[in-house]
Amino acid sequence: MRAFRITEGGIFGLTFINGYNITVKILIADDDINSRVILTSILAPYGACHEVDNGMEAVSAFCAALDQNEPFQLVCMDIMMPEMDGHEAVQAIRAEEKSRQISAHDEAVVIMTTALDTLDSIIRSFDQGGCNAYLGKPIRRAALLEKVRNYGLISEFAS
Repeated sequence: MRAFRITEGGIFGLTFINGYNITVKILIADDDINSRVILTSILAPYGACHEVDNGMEAVSAFCAALDQNEPFQLVCMDIMMPEMDGHEAVQAIRAEEKSRQISAHDEAVVIMTTALDTLDSIIRSFDQGGCNAYLGKPIRRAALLEKVRNYGLISEFAS
């Protein structure tokens, strides 16, 4: 897992990451380093990005964050990954939220990000996987930010 350096800001004890005020905790799960870099470059201005390269690591990081009472609000999950695919990982994440009695309102927003743009994959992501949104690759900045904005995780004025 790769996390970006976090430092304590001097203004009212706010925490900053790479010069930006942290407002959202974001988990990016993708086995392709280029996809992780793209997602992080788009999302880092809006929160703390934590990267993992497979579904098993995603579930582990998600559970560890819950254990520390610092849950992820946004998860960007690739579908095709080694060890555990994105569908299985999201199902495990949703099961963990349910077992901890996390309300639907407080569940993480999950955006599936994948090159699989088939109807079957899209239906499976929503029906079986429990994702909130689906974006095909290549990821477009405007489309991703629109999805995140629609779930209230960033300001409507964020660009």
